[in-house]
Amino acid sequence: MLAAVLQLNSQGLSSTKLYNYIRIAHKKGVRVLLLGEYILNPFFKELENLSLEMIEESSRLQSKVLRESARDYNMTIVAPLVLVKGGKPYKATAKFSPKRVMYYYQQFLINYPHWNEEKFFANKIEEPKSPLVFKTSGVKFAVLNAFEIHFDALWHFVDERNIDCVLLPGAATFGSYERWEALVRTRAFTHNCYVLRANRIGEYRSQNECWEFYGDSILASPDGEILNHLGNQEELMIVEIDHDDVKDAKKAWRFKEALQKRNLL
Repeated sequence: MLAAVLQLNSQGLSSTKLYNYIRIAHKKGVRVLLLGEYILNPFFKELENLSLEMIEESSRLQSKVLRESARDYNMTIVAPLVLVKGGKPYKATAKFSPKRVMYYYQQFLINYPHWNEEKFFANKIEEPKSPLVFKTSGVKFAVLNAFEIHFDALWHFVDERNIDCVLLPGAATFGSYERWEALVRTRAFTHNCYVLRANRIGEYRSQNECWEFYGDSILASPDGEILNHLGNQEELMIVEIDHDDVKDAKKAWRFKEALQKRNLL
């Protein structure tokens, strides 16, 4: 089946570009479309200076477009989104399908002094739970946030639930592309699944610094090879996900079998 990454910068309150790309993806036969972080909403550092009412309004408007597009084009669209509930902001990823909307609340958030999402968002800090899982055209997907690639506890669920492809929306900057490529390839290989990572483009400027988001969205194979990648421009990347390739990789490398023999899975 065909999946795709839509590599964009933050769209603000505009939805024209989103709609046009979704229509193109539909014509190409795409069944699952993935967006990077902070495309439907402003970047985190900008959110810190916005009212909750403004954040909620941008999320509401963009959600309406994606919900209607998923229904009209019979497509599943996965996109990070800031939700406002009970007067508090939550960092989530939404799955818009033709019939319903589901949300995955990010479990591990960045907590660095210069980028402290854990402090800003009201997401619970608790024992890890399964990522959001869904199946389309015989392929089983799991949704994690890109930062969560670092935490083994979440990847245990990837093995346990026989995931074919992990979707990783993110917003990476500061020239970290080599590290991210190594991480994606390693996780794809050690868990014998596809990893489709979406990064945004554009920049955030403050008085003292410029944060450049470099794109480089990539697809890694169940054997840990990079199959497709984008540059640093606005692009749509269409990729093929094959359940049989996942089965073949698991059979060849037997990592999961080794875990099962030791009652670790």
